[in-house]
Amino acid sequence: MYKIAYTGWTWIKHEEPKYAKRDLEASFKECKYLGYDYVENFAFIRDYYGENPQELVDLQKKHCVDLVNLYGHFGFDEEAALDTGKKQVEFCAAVGAKWYNCQNNGFGDDGPTERPTNPKMVDAMCRITNKLGEYANKAGVTVCFHPHYGTCVFSQSDIDYFAANTDPKLVSFCIDTAHTTLGDMDPAALITQLGSRVKYIHFKDVDKNALANAEGWKKCGSYRALGLGSVDFQTVKAALDGIGYDGVICVELDNPTICNYNSAEISRKFLKDALGL
Repeated sequence: MYKIAYTGWTWIKHEEPKYAKRDLEASFKECKYLGYDYVENFAFIRDYYGENPQELVDLQKKHCVDLVNLYGHFGFDEEAALDTGKKQVEFCAAVGAKWYNCQNNGFGDDGPTERPTNPKMVDAMCRITNKLGEYANKAGVTVCFHPHYGTCVFSQSDIDYFAANTDPKLVSFCIDTAHTTLGDMDPAALITQLGSRVKYIHFKDVDKNALANAEGWKKCGSYRALGLGSVDFQTVKAALDGIGYDGVICVELDNPTICNYNSAEISRKFLKDALGL
């Protein structure tokens, strides 16, 4: 049975810990009210609760939600990436999150956002993620690499190279229906291809008309709440069923049109009415 989650990082508008915690609690309350029993957030929330993880555990209990996943980012410096990643994995374990999503930060320059596969860059991601996966496995946390627009692991050829050079026992995938669409891939086909390595999924819709008229990072402005775009979620769900997936379906929307609550409500209604979830 699928666990239905919502990503709450978009609620956090403040850097001051006192107010950032307030934003996080608002995301818990609103998501629960809308029918999301599970939530996800960026791993930077460790900065607010790192010295007292139990505070975050208690907050989950207070609002009857489970924080299932934290989402981290790293660059090409292997030592720095592993240091950060290991701390974030440890925090996942401390607060009960069973999955750790991770992605490359991006190219770090002002060049194009879409580039041919760069084996040297992807090799660095493979080394980092293999080592982090081994560390996380011992902590009871599953590392899921997230192919992402504007990074060195985004296109079909990037993903194929990354998959071939990472250990399936240590490194799984988070597939995002929107980023897959931006990469001219069929999310259902990619899910079927990767099979049991898909351990986490992001549902996010895309307005293909808006996408066709955007360039570079503006393509991410084509993201929509579920049902307001062109992604065929019936087919995506069928692909998940086909590989025996029984984990988390997490809804994410980077830039809500009106507000976080409104977008989360639209998506929750779509999941229930269109997909029976």
